[in-house]
Formats: sequence, structure tokens, C-alpha cells
Amino acid sequence: MTPTLIFTGLISYFLILLTIGFITGRKANSSSYFLGNKESLWWMVALGMLSDSMSGVSFIGVPGAVKTNNFYYMQVVMGYFVGYLVIAYVLLPLYYKHNVTSIYTYLYQRFGIIHQRTGAFFFIVSRLLGSAGRLYLTADILQTFLFNAWGVPFVFTVTFIIILILAYTIKGGIRTLVFTDALQSVFLIGGLVVCISTILLGLNTHEGYFSILEHSPYVSFFNWDVWSPTFFGKQFIGGMFICIAMTGLDQNMMQKNLSCKTPQESQKNMITTAFVVLIVNFLFVSLGVFMVEYLKQVNPAMLTDPSVKTDMYFPIIALQYLGPFAGMAFVLGLSAATFSSADSVLTTLTTSTYFDLLGINAKDSWSDSKKQKIRNQLHILFAFLLLLSILGFYEFSNGAIIDVVLSLANYTYGPLLGLFALGIFTKFKPDGLGIVWVSLIAPILCWILAKNQFITQSLGWDSWNWKYQFGFELILLNGLFSFIGYWLVLKITKRL
Repeated sequence: MTPTLIFTGLISYFLILLTIGFITGRKANSSSYFLGNKESLWWMVALGMLSDSMSGVSFIGVPGAVKTNNFYYMQVVMGYFVGYLVIAYVLLPLYYKHNVTSIYTYLYQRFGIIHQRTGAFFFIVSRLLGSAGRLYLTADILQTFLFNAWGVPFVFTVTFIIILILAYTIKGGIRTLVFTDALQSVFLIGGLVVCISTILLGLNTHEGYFSILEHSPYVSFFNWDVWSPTFFGKQFIGGMFICIAMTGLDQNMMQKNLSCKTPQESQKNMITTAFVVLIVNFLFVSLGVFMVEYLKQVNPAMLTDPSVKTDMYFPIIALQYLGPFAGMAFVLGLSAATFSSADSVLTTLTTSTYFDLLGINAKDSWSDSKKQKIRNQLHILFAFLLLLSILGFYEFSNGAIIDVVLSLANYTYGPLLGLFALGIFTKFKPDGLGIVWVSLIAPILCWILAKNQFITQSLGWDSWNWKYQFGFELILLNGLFSFIGYWLVLKITKRL
């Protein structure tokens, strides 16, 4: 597939998004930007949630991981399913009851301004770095297969992408994103289906979809080894709480849900999303099996080549073997998975800063035009910070650092879990400054536990040699540490 063809597809794709942004941005006001005038169609929000919940890393990483981790990722997805139900029946009614635009306003209503800003801070840091890391990895693929052939520097590639995203989101905000994310989910699913179909047609076999899966050694859904990081209990529980934290306690994921007309419609959206995510992720892990079978035919040496990471299987197969149509489907699907999370993060980071950190919405003496000017400036500021973060990864990072950034959620969402659990399930109201200290200490304790082998060796405690390896359950432990810490702060401050 030629670079010119890839570039033509990307430009056409962005022109469609820019057209949607222009149409939905006309006569847009603050209500449109923040909550889509509370007129969003629930089924469109549900469709858009798919591309929002995935990233370019998931798009290429989930199929590639099947070769080493079988279908174990589906254990996490099963946990997601339960997590979506918790969000639908616990968190969404809470947000609608308190009539919030930023979900961290609930923390202000329940506890106070320090608690609100603490929650918003953890969200902003996590989302900015996480989105930058994901967009960096996808931009790097486009750079490798497209822009390097033309001698275009990486800085121009990323700047170009950020400017295009900024252009179609700055006016319409959520009103625009509901439409663009739904469209991007269509591209994501379409790209996935086209690639699977093309690979199946290219296999020299008479077996069908499910027959190939039935005979594959990689189709194992459950891991019962309790010491393994992919043990069923760890992944299911971890997946459930990751979903609750990274969707239900995340402004980026909740803002479009709060743009639905009623809480009942928002709940229908969330339940529909749970089923769609389950089905689409099954297609992704199935693709992983088909890719291995395909490589056995066209390039078996790649399967044993340690220099080729499994994450690169999908891009290499799609862009070098499947032909222009499937290659274009891959590029558009990858773009949809990545740009959906990147474009929405500009709007939601702006919203959280506007409401939670600066309190612009409460400044009644300010004119609407002044507030809109500040909102636009914040939107542009976060686009610039996103650009700087991506360039920072490109300049200074290696794979290990990127892995740390992408696993940041295990540490930053734990305090959010603890704070919201404290607000929902207790009547406690701990001291604000104590909350800040606990929110910093709990993630550090979790990092120490997660790196137990490194810590014990450094201290000369090799005899401990813990066999247990933490997986996705680390976020739950972080939330538990935070909750206990908040309770202890309350007891200590009462005695003082």
C-alpha cells in the first residue's frame, strides 16, 4: 500500500470530521459545548462510547497479545461488562440527581473544594499523559509507514494531527463529539470486519470462522494460575474496577453520557455499550488467531523473530499483505480508535479545568463572551500540552517508559475510587489537606508493592522473593488504600 494512498485516505477522513464539526459547531453555545444541550441521542452516544473506550494501542495490541496470552484478555472484558452495569445503576443516577456538568462537582457538593480539585487533578494528569502516550504510539506507526517515505519530520506529523483535531472540536465540544465519535466507531468496526474477512479469504483452508478458533491452541479463555498476572480473579475484578474508575469516574467518558436527555436514556446507552464492547473485543482476539495462521503461510519467520513485536503484526499484515482496500480499512480503523480518545480529551480537560480548578462557571459577574474566550483558550492550551507531551515521549522515552505512562491509570484512578466510595457509602467528611496527602501516598504504596522484587533486592531481602505478580487488580488495592487512609485522616483530625 503506497504512502500516497494512505495519506489520501487520512485527508478524506479528516475532511468528513471537519464537515461534521462545522455543521454541529454553528450557533453552538456553552450548553452545546459542555453537554450538547442535553439533546444527545442515547444510541449515538452508545455507539461513540466504543471508539472512546478503545485506543490505537488496544486496536493493535489486543490482537497481537493473543500469541502470548491466548484469549485471557476476555477475562478483563467480562469484568468491564459488570463495571458498565455498576455505572448504569449506581453512578449515572447519582450524577443526574446532583445535576453536574463535571462529575467532580459531586466531590465539591459532598466534601468541599479541596476534594473536588484533588479529584480533577488526578483526572487531568492521567488523561493528558495517557492520551499523549496512546496518540504517540499511533502517530509513530503512521510515521513509519507513511511520512518517513516523504522525509516529513515527526514534529510536523503530530502538529498536523493536533491542528486538525483542534479545528473540528473547539466550537461544538460535546455536541460535535457525539456525532464524530459515533462515526469513528463505525470506521473502527468496519476496519476490523474488513481486515478479518480479507485474512480469512487469504487463508488456504476450508475451515470457517469458528472452526479455525476451535482448532487453535490460543483459544483459552480462563487462566486459573493464581500466581499469574493473568489469573481469572485478578483480571475479572481488575477489569470491573478499571471500567468503574476509567469510565464511571472519568470526566472524559462521562461527559457525553450526561448529555443524554434523561438518566434512563443514559442508562440504556451504558447497557448497550456493555454488550457492544463484549462483542467487538471478541472480534479483536479472534483476529489475533487469524493473524497467526496467516503469518504461518506468508511469513512464518516473523512469528519467531524476537525483533518483531507482536504489536506490529496487525500493521505489517494489513499494510504489506492484504492489499489497498483492507490496508485503508486498517488505517481508518486505527485512526478512529486513536483520534476519538484524543479529540474528546481536549473538550473534557477543558471542562474539568473550567469547572473544577478555576470555577469559571460560578463567576456570575463575567459576561458569556468572556467565559467563552477563556474556554477557547483552555481548549487551545490543552492541545498545545498534548503536543508537547507527545514530542516529549518521542524525544526522551523508550518502550519501558511508555508502558509506565500507559499503566498510569492503576495509580491515578485509585484515589478517585476511594473518594467516590467514601462519598457514596459513608457519611464521613475528612479534612481536605489530609485527603491530598493520602491521595499521594496510596499510589506510592501500590507502586512499591507492584515492584516488590525490585524493592526486596535493593534492600537485600532476597529471601522474601514474592511469587505474586500484580495485574489489573492493583487499581482496586489502590482504591482500598485510599479509602482506609481517608478514614484514618478523619479519626486523627477528630482527636486533634
